[in-house]
Amino acid sequence: MAIWRSAMIRALLSPFPFQKSNSYLNKSMKIEEVKNVITVGASAGGLSAVSELLASLPGNIDAAVFIVIHISKVAIEENILSLLNKKSKLEVVIPQNGTKIENRKAYLAPVDHHMMLSNGTILTTRGAKENHWRPSIDVLFRTAAAAYSNCVTGIILTGLLDDGTSGMIAIKNAGGTCIVQEPEEAEYADMPQSVINNIEVDYRVSIVDMHYILSDLYSRGICVKGEVPANLKLESEITLRMSSNYEQTSTLGIPTMFTCPDCGGVLTKIKEDGNSRYRCFTGHVYSEDILTGEYANKIEEALWVAIRMMEERRNFISGLEERTQINTYVSEDRKKRADELKVYIERLKDVLKDVGDSRITKL
Repeated sequence: MAIWRSAMIRALLSPFPFQKSNSYLNKSMKIEEVKNVITVGASAGGLSAVSELLASLPGNIDAAVFIVIHISKVAIEENILSLLNKKSKLEVVIPQNGTKIENRKAYLAPVDHHMMLSNGTILTTRGAKENHWRPSIDVLFRTAAAAYSNCVTGIILTGLLDDGTSGMIAIKNAGGTCIVQEPEEAEYADMPQSVINNIEVDYRVSIVDMHYILSDLYSRGICVKGEVPANLKLESEITLRMSSNYEQTSTLGIPTMFTCPDCGGVLTKIKEDGNSRYRCFTGHVYSEDILTGEYANKIEEALWVAIRMMEERRNFISGLEERTQINTYVSEDRKKRADELKVYIERLKDVLKDVGDSRITKL
């Protein structure tokens, strides 16, 4: 009850950021109507959380809803749709590439495809993964912010790690509204907590309270899109094209000496509101934490390769005596080399253990 009451107080008494920029005007004023956009991101525990959110939204809400849930690429989309539509007052569909956006409809990103927004159209592609996810929450949020600026309301629900933080920063920088699920309520608190740690969110509330905020927001008038920051517009264009070059990517930040764990391309460091991420010109993007983990993975892979090669060499040397007639001096020399290799192998295994322990401690 305490969470519910605090949410209602904020919804009824706190001024919305839209009011400060006069983004919402009285409906009686004759201006071209712009659809409101709600973007929703969830990961671990997200299916039930999204289902609960959709069940609470009124069927006549003046917005189109776009949803990314991190699910396995072998998941059966029809089953997920059936589950979400069971309680939702809005029709939930999986869009095709080029689908035109309709108001009062919810769109779920297809399995293993990014979902992006551009000029009233939904694009679905198998572009480069961001933080090893496709669909990516950040991709949806970032392209939505570039297309609809301050008319976007971003919502981050339960999930592990930090996908969605960069996208929320984009929405915030474009003048949109940021809502996160109360971390104490979330099944997995990482994603909403990461947003809270990196930007000043507008609302942190229980899922059941979110529709009060949204309904009040959209009852105030028609949203007039504002200016989109140039760097956000450029990165969105690069994402939509699914292609870029070093020169274009380097304009987004500072080129580094680091290489992409997936393709080996040069990484550009992009700073945004004290938060940093890394993008290569082929399209892969990593947060600092994810990139740190990826480099640890590469070190682990290299160590296992080194151990395998040393084991093969030691076994080969040890087996030479059985295959050839050799003198005592040569035999002792080979035994010594095999013993040295065994020591090196054990040391590398100790290093592997330390790498694994440090990653567990970080998590």
